[in-house]
Amino acid sequence: MNASGGKVEYEPVIGLEIHVQLSTRTKMFCGCALSWGDPPNTHTCPTCLGLPGALPVVNERAIHYGIMIGLALECEIAERSLFHRKNYFYPDLPKGYQISQYDVPLCRGGRLGDVRIHRVHLEEDAAKLNHLGTSGRIHGSDRSWVDFNRGGTPLVEIVTEPDIRSPEQAREWLILLRTTLRQLGVSDVDMSQGSLRCDANVSIRPAGSTALGTKTELKNMNSFAFLESGVKAEIERQKRLLEEGEPVVQETLHFDPRTGNLTPLRSKEEAHDYRYFPEPDLVPLMTSEETLAAARADMPRELPAERASRFEHELGLRADTARLFAFRAELGDYFERALAAAAQNGRDGGPGLEPAELSNWIAPLVERIGSDTDPAGSNVTPESLAVLASMVKAKEISRDAAREVLTLLVHEGGNPRVIVEREGLSAITAEEDGLAELVDRAIAADPAAADQVRGGNRKAIGPLVGYVMRETKGRADGGEVTRLILERLG
Repeated sequence: MNASGGKVEYEPVIGLEIHVQLSTRTKMFCGCALSWGDPPNTHTCPTCLGLPGALPVVNERAIHYGIMIGLALECEIAERSLFHRKNYFYPDLPKGYQISQYDVPLCRGGRLGDVRIHRVHLEEDAAKLNHLGTSGRIHGSDRSWVDFNRGGTPLVEIVTEPDIRSPEQAREWLILLRTTLRQLGVSDVDMSQGSLRCDANVSIRPAGSTALGTKTELKNMNSFAFLESGVKAEIERQKRLLEEGEPVVQETLHFDPRTGNLTPLRSKEEAHDYRYFPEPDLVPLMTSEETLAAARADMPRELPAERASRFEHELGLRADTARLFAFRAELGDYFERALAAAAQNGRDGGPGLEPAELSNWIAPLVERIGSDTDPAGSNVTPESLAVLASMVKAKEISRDAAREVLTLLVHEGGNPRVIVEREGLSAITAEEDGLAELVDRAIAADPAAADQVRGGNRKAIGPLVGYVMRETKGRADGGEVTRLILERLG
């Protein structure tokens, strides 16, 4: 309750920490090859196993990828950065410390979309723990096994500012980041395989307040749905605590997406708990103009955030459609190919087609082929979709009939014009015999609706239009039918 006795409205404050495995050929500080799915402990050496006397050597390609990420996120690239030892004990960390970066990271500041970037730094991944429960008992006891193949894999950690205000925004922003990283070519960003892992720092505060509440951390969320549902559950948990007069404790939590349960793992660590100190076996990392130039040369021509802006402001797409096409690159690529085909149709004498008009046909296509399917791999070529949209624009076919044609294209492919001719789906227009008669029959069949339209209730026209559309099996143009009905009714 607030001072006036009303219920307090809370605002979430969310920051993300994202770990990205880089697609280099070898590990971060040794020459062992990266491996995915190989037999356990077959890609190791004294360096990545932490044996005495072994010295690390920095992976130049990982530095190159880290700088590319920093440039894409509009960060300030440090001329000089340091590696540190992050000390903690865990079975997957053979040295007893992780080589990371602390107070002098490779990149600072920056922004992606509407979220500011705090820092981007390089580090090595830990090994992988494989747990055998009661269904996999070994020698009569439960065991955990360590696979050191992953240990030493190059990682970039991206830390945002606490600028995110909802679970939905967190999900959308992570999709944008993944698309950006994939387009850079620095990682396969396969969340199911752990190539991209996300932690979320979550707190709540009274709406309108600028103070930060006590934050908790949700660890290792490996899907967009996992992130959104986990953050949503933690926000609700914190609200319940505060409404019951209980404090929120700073801690690290695990969210189980199957049950929706949040389980405490440990108290949340602070930086001093890790006893950071400079890595004595590595010299400072210096960023030269040649290094920056090489990273800039490998950058793509247009990043997803820039593409979304172009789709919205130059092509006139709705903001949410522009983001969808930019964040899902396969949809954006397909749309641009269809747009080029529509432009060629226009030059060849076809009807001019606005980008927004064409974009409206992508969603029905995705609905028919499945949301996870690349439309470029479907039976519907971008050129076919452009022809279909142009036929609707020219009123050669009604929108309802075009949807039927689209369904047939998804199943069998081919030319929309051939399908329209074969199925007898060409549009019935006002000039053709029969449409005016059908309008008169619709009015006669529902005089009550006709009287409402005469009285000024435009919404009552629906049953009359529906009658004509049913009789013509969707071939009539709904707009033309509406015009004729209103003309008949004065």
